[in-house]
Amino acid sequence: MSFGGGDLRELTRRFAGDGRLDAILLRPARGVPMRSVPEALAVAGRGLEGDRATKSSGGKRQVTLIQAEHLPVIAALSGHEALQAELLRRNLVVSGLNLLAARTLFRDQPLRLAIGEEVLLEITGPCEPCSRMEAALGEGGYNAMRGHGGVTARVLQGGRLRAGDTLRVQVLRGPV
Repeated sequence: MSFGGGDLRELTRRFAGDGRLDAILLRPARGVPMRSVPEALAVAGRGLEGDRATKSSGGKRQVTLIQAEHLPVIAALSGHEALQAELLRRNLVVSGLNLLAARTLFRDQPLRLAIGEEVLLEITGPCEPCSRMEAALGEGGYNAMRGHGGVTARVLQGGRLRAGDTLRVQVLRGPV
C-alpha cells in the first residue's frame, strides 16, 4: 500500500526531527504533589528513582509522558488560561516529537524512545486520565484530558535523565 511518500511501514519510521525532555516530575508517595527535578535516574524494569511507581516492578506503566504541546489544549478545554504540568500527574513532559507516533504499529518493526545518552523506553499505550483530573482541573477536567493524557512506557534501559535531553525514536529491525 502506497501513500505518495512510501508505504505505511516506511512512513512510521520517519520523524521530522528530534524532541526534547522539558521537565521531569516525581511523586514520592500517594497523595503527595508532584515535584519538578532537574534530573532523575531511570531504573530498567521499574521506573524513575524517587517516584512511587518504582515500588513495584514490571508492568506497562513504569513511566508516564505527556506532550508539552497538549498543555495549552487541556487548559483551553478545561477553562484555564494556563496549566502547570505538575497538576496532570505525568512524569516526563516532552516537546517536539509526537509521542503517539513513537508507539510501534508493527510487531516486526519495534520503535524505542531514546532519551539522552543512556535511557531507552518502549511506549506501551495511552495514559488515560483518572477521576482526579476533575478535582485538579475543575468540572469537565476529565473530558478535557481525554485524548491528550499522554502515554505510558516501560524502561528498557536505565540511566540518567536530565531536563533538556534530546529525544529520538529508534527503529529496530526484527521482532522483540
